[in-house]
Amino acid sequence: MLKFYYNPVSPNARRVWLTLLEKEIAFEPILIKLDGDQFQPEFVATNPFHHIPVVVDDGFRVVESLAIMDYLETKYPTPAMLPSEPQALATVRMVQLVTGNELFPQIVSLIYEREDSPQAAQAKQHIDKVLQFFTQVLGDCSFFGSEQLTLADIVAGIGILSLPNLGINLSNYTKIYEWCDRLMQRPAWQKTKLSAEEFELFKGRVRALIRLRRYKDNKSK
Repeated sequence: MLKFYYNPVSPNARRVWLTLLEKEIAFEPILIKLDGDQFQPEFVATNPFHHIPVVVDDGFRVVESLAIMDYLETKYPTPAMLPSEPQALATVRMVQLVTGNELFPQIVSLIYEREDSPQAAQAKQHIDKVLQFFTQVLGDCSFFGSEQLTLADIVAGIGILSLPNLGINLSNYTKIYEWCDRLMQRPAWQKTKLSAEEFELFKGRVRALIRLRRYKDNKSK
């Protein structure tokens, strides 16, 4: 059986978790506690970069969430979550990359910076730009690039659904708000939704990682 190394507070791990659930792929969940499990020799042998998620399928190891999602889509093609039509495929990839490159860095800023700081204000402005762009991309479709759930919806959904917890009112973006409602009606999304306590743990981990990164940057100067 496919082994899935994860922790629910990790957005990247939830991408894979949702893909597994939506495709109804049988898997063995292996919880990695992020207070040290990722540095244990057994896990380091599986992923020397100490990151989750990881899947091991019939002895084949895959790290990095987007690579795992592509692997699952190709090996387990039903239900299809990656369109083949060129424009639809480009839409899915574009939404995935915009989420990673434009949205998630701003989410990190909102978590780490003071609410009244210029950095937080800039982050909110950039998030508004992303949500306006996603509104245009979604258009009249039920999901990104399709009338059926795609891998883009999983990647973008995890980021966008966290925004109300950070003071962003999604009801100001009607199509995105309705899209979020469609996602949350799905059993897989209800199962993987973070509790308030888990979201606070996620925020604490983000803050700790940013402090560590800045410490290392200052030390290297």
